[in-house]
Amino acid sequence: MAPTAAEAAADAASEGREVETATLRLLNRDIVTLRAVIAGVAPQRRVEQALARIRYLPDSAMDLPLRALSFEFQGMRGVQFMLGDTRLFAVHEGDVDRMRGQTLEALAQQTLERLEQARRAWHDARDGPLLLLGLVKAAAVTLGLLLLVRSAFAATRRAVRWLEAVRDRMAARRAGVDWRELLARLAMGTIQLVQWLVLFLLGYLWLRLVLAGFAATQPLAEEMDGWLRGRLAWVAQGVLEGLPGVVTVLIVLLLTRALADVLGYFLNAVQQGRLVIPFMHQETTTATRRIVTVIVWGLGIAIAYPYLPGSSSDAFKGLSVLAGVMLTLGSSGLVTQAMSGLVVIYSRALRTGDFVEINGVQGVVTEVASLAIKVTNVRNEEITIPNSVLISSPIHNYSKLGGTRGTLLTVKVTIGYDAPWRQVHAMLEEAARRTPRVQHEPAPYVYQRALTDFYVEYELFVGIENATERVAIQSALHAAIQDVFNENGVQIMSPHFVGQPASAVVVPQAQWYKPPARPPT
Repeated sequence: MAPTAAEAAADAASEGREVETATLRLLNRDIVTLRAVIAGVAPQRRVEQALARIRYLPDSAMDLPLRALSFEFQGMRGVQFMLGDTRLFAVHEGDVDRMRGQTLEALAQQTLERLEQARRAWHDARDGPLLLLGLVKAAAVTLGLLLLVRSAFAATRRAVRWLEAVRDRMAARRAGVDWRELLARLAMGTIQLVQWLVLFLLGYLWLRLVLAGFAATQPLAEEMDGWLRGRLAWVAQGVLEGLPGVVTVLIVLLLTRALADVLGYFLNAVQQGRLVIPFMHQETTTATRRIVTVIVWGLGIAIAYPYLPGSSSDAFKGLSVLAGVMLTLGSSGLVTQAMSGLVVIYSRALRTGDFVEINGVQGVVTEVASLAIKVTNVRNEEITIPNSVLISSPIHNYSKLGGTRGTLLTVKVTIGYDAPWRQVHAMLEEAARRTPRVQHEPAPYVYQRALTDFYVEYELFVGIENATERVAIQSALHAAIQDVFNENGVQIMSPHFVGQPASAVVVPQAQWYKPPARPPT
């Protein structure tokens, strides 16, 4: 059988453990706090017994005199409180608050005075005129609250409409960003917050006045005052305690900003060519600046974090753990793409404006980002290529060496063995000279790339200045080649023989230098 509460309290007292105190309250008023276990009865049980005796008192007993009678029980002094001849409860030496230097006599006198106050409140709670007055006050306070709430909503609507008009006028006046417009939007949100704060204060004031209008609930109104003072003191104490930490955080962040600005100044100088630093190139300064900025701000935030008010609370710890889990689970792909982007940037394989061919995609690079690059092809289509695909594919950069010898453009044709190769060379070079936007230095030249079973493969090399015009120049060069070959009666074809020709397919020496070819001088 489980021990009773009294037996458990007695066992705790015998073992020297701390016993929980219990406070006797009547009509929302503290009468006395009991601390001792008497005859095996715990403080909470003593309070319950006292309330049971008081609850069954008849109304006529409330006018009987209150008395405090001293007694001694098992060597312990105590005071018994009587209402007429009815015993209410008793306090003992063990109930005295020794920490405050209280005596049994002072405790008895205080308890007696509080019992008298509770009895007067009991009479006031049953007084008709006082109850009527309290109801009238509550009604007046409620009416005033409704009027104030209505006025608060009306004032908020007028203020919001005025700010919206100001915001619209500022937005229509300037096409760009106007800081005054942003301030107007911020003020609108602040007004909403102030409105709810005012409503909370009005509700608190209404409840405080209503409770104070009745004798039974008047102590609750006083407790609300204490609660509000305690909360305000707690907020003020928190602000004062957190102020040094906030100042430290601001100093650390300002120093971090200054360091980031100094490093950014040097990197900008490198990018503009005003400063030369070994192993650092102009093409990589943008990415280097971003990496340095992230590192500097990461260190600054790590240093400032412990000084943030509440940084050691469970809420901050839980948020940090959640952010870490999300970053761990969702960042593997992003990290791969970002690292691939760093490889692309620091290898200087391409940059914005280059004409490239990647994985069968040919076009102009319009953006080199941390996760992917964007290429615009001749059909004006924007194609996004992830960096992980980029580093696993060959990159043909036609603009990389354009500033040295120009970008080379090649065209292949296959011609039968019956066409003199010198004539073919001359015709291809003539077509290159006729093509606009083809460089004359270096001069166009032709290679014979293969001698196959049926035809000879020729490749023409020409230089162009702007790689972004590669497709258009190649089209014009194809047209010029067709014109030159047609003018000289040479067919652009690759003959295949079903049977062995009756005569050898060769070019007689007399025809080696057909126009436009010229014999050597």
